[in-house]
This record gives sequence, structure tokens and C-alpha cells, in this order.
Amino acid sequence: MATGTLPEHVVTTHDPAATRALAARLAAVALAGDLVCLVGELGAGKTQFAKGFAEGLGVRDTVNSPTFVLMAEYDGRLPLFHLDLYRLDDAADALAGGLLDERQRDGVALVEWAERLGAALPVGRLDVIIAGTGDEPRRITLRAGDPGFARYLRAAA
Repeated sequence: MATGTLPEHVVTTHDPAATRALAARLAAVALAGDLVCLVGELGAGKTQFAKGFAEGLGVRDTVNSPTFVLMAEYDGRLPLFHLDLYRLDDAADALAGGLLDERQRDGVALVEWAERLGAALPVGRLDVIIAGTGDEPRRITLRAGDPGFARYLRAAA
């Protein structure tokens, strides 16, 4: 997850409902082909964020962490491809397993534990870095990988 001069916006949420609401606002500006990368410790709220993002896309199904199936697909305004790379060692596992493919150009790929993709991550993406666990507030840093993703930062403001 690169840092430096990339545009970013920081939001603090105080409960899971606020994290979901933030994610729903961001989903309103999602476009086909977007990649949203979630990073944070176990229990930081990545799946809560995913639930809110799905709600913002109009997904009606129950969204759970796809840890054991690695990817779940949901129908909404745009298809949502929810990936969880927790059990994978590195990008080679994800690529060899076909988790990242051309279908995702038609929807949004939302990836938990995205840092496991390392150098395989494209520049064009939104990084969502969630700090905090348990009952602590969450400090959520949104980082646009390129100018096309700055719309997410504006939606969060």
C-alpha cells in the first residue's frame, strides 16, 4: 500500500453502523471496473465496510466475509465481487486460483486483506485502511491510487 503524495481523506467512525454508512456513501460513486482494497487488522471492520458498500450498491443479499469461499458475487446496481484473501499467502495464490479475472471489469471488486496482492495491485484503485479494533473508534484512511478514484474522497467528505 503505497503512501506519499497520493490524495487521501481520513474519516473517524465510532461504531459499525457509521462504518457501514460511510461505505454506502462511497458505493454511490462506484463505477464498473473499480477496485476497492480493504486493509486492517483482524476485527478492524473490513466486513462491516463491505456490508455497507454492498448496501450502497443496492445488494439485497446478506453479505458475509467470504473467508472460506474466497469470493462471493452479489447483484446490485453494479455486480459486487467480494474477495477475502486472508487464507492466501500471496498474489500468486489469488492469480492462480482465478480470483481476479475479466468479469470484474463489469462490476466492483472489493478485496479484504488486499495487501496480500503486493506488487500485483494495479495503481488504479481505492485503498481503505482501517485502524482500530474492538470497541475503539475506527480511523479510516481513503487513498486514491490515481485521479480517477478521487471521486471516492469527495463522496466521503
